[in-house]
Amino acid sequence: MIPLYGLAVETAKPRAVIRDETAVRIVDSIDYDFAKFDGGPSLLGTVLRAGILDAWTRQFLAGHPGGTVVELACGLSSRFERVASDRCRWLDLDLPEVIELRRRFFAETKRRRMIAASVLDDSWLDVVSANPGPYMFLADGVLSYLSAEQVHRVLQALASRYPDSLFAFDTCGRKMIGSQDRHDSLGKMTARMIWACDEPRSLERLGLQMRESLTLNHAPRPLRARMPHRDRLVLSAAAALNLRDFARYRVNLFRSRSSTRAFREWGPCHRHDPEPARRPGRSGPPAGPAG
Repeated sequence: MIPLYGLAVETAKPRAVIRDETAVRIVDSIDYDFAKFDGGPSLLGTVLRAGILDAWTRQFLAGHPGGTVVELACGLSSRFERVASDRCRWLDLDLPEVIELRRRFFAETKRRRMIAASVLDDSWLDVVSANPGPYMFLADGVLSYLSAEQVHRVLQALASRYPDSLFAFDTCGRKMIGSQDRHDSLGKMTARMIWACDEPRSLERLGLQMRESLTLNHAPRPLRARMPHRDRLVLSAAAALNLRDFARYRVNLFRSRSSTRAFREWGPCHRHDPEPARRPGRSGPPAGPAG
C-alpha cells in the first residue's frame, strides 16, 4: 500500500517525478487509512525506487521490445501502464487474494497475464517459460519480507533456469531492518522485514553478476532533474543524518550468468556507488523507502 500511495501523492504535485493516474484512481477507490503515511520522507523514497526500476525496465524493453517482464509480488503495481512496450509480454505475480484484488483494477490481455501464486512456489516458472525471452524479473520493495534462505533460494533458482536474464530489486541494510519499528512508514505496518543485505555484491555467488547498485541519492540524472528543490533537500538531509546507513539501502540490477548471449546494451562494466565513510555524531533510524 505504501508504494501505491507514494505514487498517488507524487502525481498530485505540480512538478511530479512520476505521474501515475492509475495509482490515484486505485487509492481513491480503496477504503484504507492512507493518511497515516503522510509527512515522512519514505514516500519520496518509494517514488525514487519506482523511478529507478522504471528506467531499467524501459532500457530493457528498448533493447528487447518483444521480451518478457515478470513482476514478483506485484501488489497493485501499475508499472505496465507506465513503461510497457507495445510488443512485450508482462506477468504480474502475487498471492491469490492479492490477484483477486488486482482484478478489480486491471484486466488481462494477450500480452499481460496475472499469476496467482507465491514467489516461493516454483510452479509458476512454467508459465514464464511459455513466454518469449529474454526475461527481466522485478521485485519492488518485496524481498526484504522473506528470510535470507528464501531469497537466496528464489534468486538461485531463477538465475539457473533463466541465464542472461535481468533481475532488479532493492536491498536493506541490517540497521534499517533492526530499526523499522521507528521508521516513519514501516512502523505503522504489521508486516516486518526480515532479510538484511549490507553488501549486494555478495549475491553474485547465487549465479548473478552485478550491473548497477544505486543509492537513492544516485538515482539516474533524468529522474533527479525532475525533483523539486525541496525534495532534493529532504533526500540530502536524510542521507546526511544517516550517511552509512542510508548508503546501505540500494536498488540493484543484476544479470544471471551467461549462456552464449549477452546484453550488450548494458556495457562491460557495472556501476556501484561507493559507500561513504561514516560521519561522527550522527544517529537515528536509517532513512529509506518503505516496502
